[in-house]
Amino acid sequence: MKESGNVKVQTYCPKNASDDVRLAIGRAGGGIIGNYSHCAFLSSGHGYFMPMEGSTPTLGTQGKIERVEEVKIEFVCDKRKVKEMIDAIKSAHPYEEVPIEVYRMMDPE
Repeated sequence: MKESGNVKVQTYCPKNASDDVRLAIGRAGGGIIGNYSHCAFLSSGHGYFMPMEGSTPTLGTQGKIERVEEVKIEFVCDKRKVKEMIDAIKSAHPYEEVPIEVYRMMDPE
């Protein structure tokens, strides 16, 4: 196997912001698979965090552990467009610190 020309990108956001983030990713060119655009997979769960001193949380209170209904958004993109994807996610994401993960992909052929 060899490394693919694509990467997989994941982010987590509050459920009520997931459509805005997902659409920003699609507009920036993320989620293209063959002749389809805006391809993404969303799954729901709960995020936990505690805002520490110096933070300005969108949700929650400093010094208190918070539980938020969140959505994980996963999509593929051309590895040359990672910076554009990160910028698109951050432009639509409400959190002060935006969680973003990027994974290399292998070509199965």
